[in-house]
Amino acid sequence: MIRSPLTLALLSLALAGCTPVDPQDAVSSALADGVLLPIYSAWSEADRQLAASGQAFCAGQQNLADARQAFASAQSTWAALQPAVLGPLAEGNRAWQVQFWPDKKNLVARQVEALVNSKPELTPTDLDKSSVVVQGLTAYEYLLFDPAIDLNVAEQKARYCPLIVAIGQHQQVLAADVLTNWQRQDGMAAQLKSFPNPRYAEAAEAVADILRTQVSAIDGLKKKLGTPLGRQSKGQPQPYQAEAWRSKASLANLAASLASAERIWLGAEQDGIQALLGSAQAELKQRIDAAYSDTRQRLAAAQRPLGELLGDEAGRAELNALYDSLDALHRLHEAELAKVLGIQLGFNAHDGD
Repeated sequence: MIRSPLTLALLSLALAGCTPVDPQDAVSSALADGVLLPIYSAWSEADRQLAASGQAFCAGQQNLADARQAFASAQSTWAALQPAVLGPLAEGNRAWQVQFWPDKKNLVARQVEALVNSKPELTPTDLDKSSVVVQGLTAYEYLLFDPAIDLNVAEQKARYCPLIVAIGQHQQVLAADVLTNWQRQDGMAAQLKSFPNPRYAEAAEAVADILRTQVSAIDGLKKKLGTPLGRQSKGQPQPYQAEAWRSKASLANLAASLASAERIWLGAEQDGIQALLGSAQAELKQRIDAAYSDTRQRLAAAQRPLGELLGDEAGRAELNALYDSLDALHRLHEAELAKVLGIQLGFNAHDGD
């Protein structure tokens, strides 16, 4: 029997529709489009606005409060990116250019002052050649929030504005470059959706990479809370070791990171990592859902900045309970979820710190 080309095409499509979709392929692709790319796009846009803010503030067209708000948005979107730092951003020392933490020896303040002293007419090119310590958001936070700097004073504003403008431009260029690397035809997003490719032989490798990054980020949240809590210094609080202690945004950053980790777990349309669990793992899914909810609610209930909570016994008890909640969430992913999915997590970037 002779079939027309149209009939053959329709038959081919029908047969293709019957081909089962690899669940890991579906999850990797869904996370790339529904969760990861939006996170990177938001980060790039926030850094574009940060660069514009720095220029406007230094030109006298924006006040300090608005400049601080632009920084807060950039810092929040960077925190939201933490559970998704894979691919281009995890390579070439890029992440260190965005944030230098922990800063155990106050290197940010020391190197910023040394740079400004040595190059009072600093240019973006000068900054590009400088240490990562002065290129990122931690240095920007120092300039806008450190108690020793008053940018409402004309002389101090003139002293620090070249660096403010340069950091804003550096962050904008870096974020735009990373986003381009995600969006190009053979970029990171494409590598999470079509296999094999130069990065992943199969979808299972991509899912494993996503999970490792997410679990490492959750472990990193424990460090960001445990370090100022004194968990690594015999219980002696270390408030100046907190991330974002100058802007008092430490807990807000934790919440932004946690929200992204949960989005990776859930997916934009219930098509995240949790979609890989079958009915036999329903109880584990419920426990992970509950763990996210518990940690999220504890963060939302915090009525004072981290530095203030560290200052009294009740506050420290609240933070320790939050730490324990994060620890439980981390262990569920590391010990149970990874095992069920057959994923070896391997070395953690936070091990040994």
